[in-house]
Parts: sequence; structure tokens; C-alpha cells
Amino acid sequence: MSKLNITGVKPGSTSLKLTAGKITKTVPITVKSRNLLSYGPASGNGLTATVNSDGSLHVTGTATRQWCGVVWKFPCPVQGTVKFSLSGDISGLAVNVKCVDASDNQLGEQMNASNSVMAIPDGTVSLFLNIISNEATPTSKDADIHVQLESGDTAHDWMKPDNTSLKGGV
Repeated sequence: MSKLNITGVKPGSTSLKLTAGKITKTVPITVKSRNLLSYGPASGNGLTATVNSDGSLHVTGTATRQWCGVVWKFPCPVQGTVKFSLSGDISGLAVNVKCVDASDNQLGEQMNASNSVMAIPDGTVSLFLNIISNEATPTSKDADIHVQLESGDTAHDWMKPDNTSLKGGV
């Protein structure tokens, strides 16, 4: 029996037609983004996040107070080690991912730029993506950011997540 390796070039769906003698099978193939995050439009606590055409986030507004902003909650798509990465003008903003159990209790430490490789704790059901002001007196923001969470411990070029229509809030 021989083995066939297929490498996806970009996210999307297609099919693979396999023929052996008189037998032909068509196998559906779906290539997903390596960016495991889910996000979309969100507004709360003085900040507004919209999704740019490339899938990055545009954050505007002035947070009502320190440690406030917008959040998205979505099912945890993987277990094991993950790498968090972030780029863009985030001066005055903190961006992090928290692992939570079925009761929304945080498990382990949050992932952020200084704590970027972690194992997803046992019992994690959902992830929270947070964009909050880290300024004692928040100032106006108008920034584009690329945030990514991917399996493994190596950062790759940023890729748009599969889900950029998840409603966020506070």
C-alpha cells in the first residue's frame, strides 16, 4: 500500500479524484487556516473592532477605563501546544487569549506576546480573545492588528482565520 501526501496551498475546498484500475473515488478536501482564532465585528467599553478586507482587525475608539475593551468567545479548536503571535500598532492595547472551562473559569495563564508558547490546559472548552486598554488613562486608538494562534511552537506568516464573522462584545 502506498502513501499519498497532500499539502494545501491556501484555505478553501476542492476534491481529489483517485483512480485505481476500474475503481474511481472522489474525496472532498478542505484546507483550513492555520490561524485558530475566531473573531468579527465587536463593540464595547468604548472600543470598536471591525474586520479589514484582508481579515486583520481594525480597532478604534477610547476605552472607558483600564482593562476594558472587547472580547470574543469561541470553542477551543485544538489541544496540545499553541503559539500566539501579534503584530501591528498596539500601543496602549493588550491582546490576549484565555483558556476557560465549561463554567468560563480561566485555566492556566493567559497567552500574550510575552507568554507566547503554551499547552492548552486539560479541561479547556472555550477560548476568549481579548483586546483591552492597558493604559491607566485610556487614549484614542486607531490601529490595525494581526493576531494569530496556531498549533505547535513556531510562528508562521499571519493568515486570516476561517471565521471572521463571529460577533464579539464585552
